[in-house]
Amino acid sequence: MKKLLHKKIVLPVLATVIFFSTTAFKNDFFEIAKQIEIFTTMFKELNMNYVDETNPGELMDTAIKSMLDDLDPYTQFYNEQDVESARINNAGDYTGIGAKVLTLKDKLVIVEPYKNYAADKAGLKAGDEIIKVDNVLVSDFKDDAANLLQGAAGTEVNVTYKRQGKTNTVKIIRESLEIKAVPHYSMVDDKTGYIVLRKFNEKASAETLGALRALKNQGATQLILDLRGNPGGLLNEAVNVTNIFIPKNQLVVTTKSKVKKYNKTYYTKRDAIDTEIPLVVLIDGSSASASEIVSGALQDVDRAVVVGSRSFGKGLVQRPKPLTYGTQMKITISRYYTPSGRCIQALDYWNRDENGKATRTKKENYNAFKTKNGRDVFDGGGVQPDVEIELSKQTPITRAILNENLVFNYATEYYFNNSVDDLKGFEVTDSNFKNFKKYLKTSNFNFETKTEKALSEAMTIAEEEELEGVINSEYHNLSAALQAYKSNAIDDNKAQLKSLLTDEIIKRYFYSEGLYDYYTSNNPEIKKALGILNNPAQYASILR
Repeated sequence: MKKLLHKKIVLPVLATVIFFSTTAFKNDFFEIAKQIEIFTTMFKELNMNYVDETNPGELMDTAIKSMLDDLDPYTQFYNEQDVESARINNAGDYTGIGAKVLTLKDKLVIVEPYKNYAADKAGLKAGDEIIKVDNVLVSDFKDDAANLLQGAAGTEVNVTYKRQGKTNTVKIIRESLEIKAVPHYSMVDDKTGYIVLRKFNEKASAETLGALRALKNQGATQLILDLRGNPGGLLNEAVNVTNIFIPKNQLVVTTKSKVKKYNKTYYTKRDAIDTEIPLVVLIDGSSASASEIVSGALQDVDRAVVVGSRSFGKGLVQRPKPLTYGTQMKITISRYYTPSGRCIQALDYWNRDENGKATRTKKENYNAFKTKNGRDVFDGGGVQPDVEIELSKQTPITRAILNENLVFNYATEYYFNNSVDDLKGFEVTDSNFKNFKKYLKTSNFNFETKTEKALSEAMTIAEEEELEGVINSEYHNLSAALQAYKSNAIDDNKAQLKSLLTDEIIKRYFYSEGLYDYYTSNNPEIKKALGILNNPAQYASILR
């Protein structure tokens, strides 16, 4: 009787659930079909009847990008060229002129010619502005103009560029370039190895492992793993790199999604190479995604001391989906969570503020989680270091200067007006910094703080309400205080700006390879890491 009663209750409930689930699916499907039909008819009518000639491809490109802009910056549409560029980035091979370039509105800027590759051998320097590739003006090229530089190894390309006000043309023979995940490793002292891991491509774990073995053969009994500036890459490579230092079958990262098949847990699959070597991981505000998986996992299982500044907070997982005509779409499907349960994602793109900007969790709303040893770690986006280095954290004015490429541009001027022969002894002097401040003035550098913007908006509202007379003196006092802050802010950030200038100038003379050599003797974060490793009691106390 009870079984019969149970069936009479359960079966109708299941039927109801299935009915509503199916109905919901049908409703979603109907709504999608409806909106596609509306858009198709509108698009056809627009192209047929608009008063001027239209370009259907450009209109559609704008429509797709505008739609995706409302989601997050990582959900993107890729045309055929973009698909190939993504493949190159993940595979670690590249055929072109052998230089890192920045795409601006009407030109390409050489950021760094790779040592002994085509662009370097042809004499191109950082700061050179490419205005024409063969017969194509960069300003007229609609897609990413950097694609013009790519081509089969052995083919020629004529590059026209501006340098210091003069226009030059040079012929470059394209060649294959291997993009190393680990561009540098060396001994910092007689027992400390240093590995720079710059990206998580298909070779990341293999190159990291190779570097570790080489350093141990040189006598390394402790290690610094540098993930600063590493934007991430392949998830499986992040798991494999973590696996070098923690045992088999250990949780590394979890992904959670509204779609059940994307809810996954990733564990280490192999025996570790070294679970005992003392390890410090360096991160900063540009360490993202896979870098945060590695640093967050090693922190959560108390396997490494993390040093630097809070990481970027890119905890959204993307998956490529093939579309028609060789195009592709990268869709955000889930979020990353570290072994302790922390969500890596910092910005909330689905609950924006009144200005349409993504919001960030306030510090008072952070949640505490526990590491394997019971230490408190917090969410709020990104990975918070165990030991914070103030110099690593970019301030608003530093970010504004970097965003306008003013450190980069000053380094270009410095290079063409100075000679540097001694790498180890190089420093940005107070006199150099004084010249940099003059350069900022001549470049009309000015930045608006959030407080300044809010104050201006408040004054506008006060004028509308005819209250400006009441608060006028207070407004001017606050404005004067803000101007005083801004005039002093550059000097207040002198140490950080000198460090950034040093990095950029050294690369001009000695390439990235020289910068890594300079770091091993002079970098504050490496010195701090070395101090922790050389004090076993301090190292152990941080992880307890």
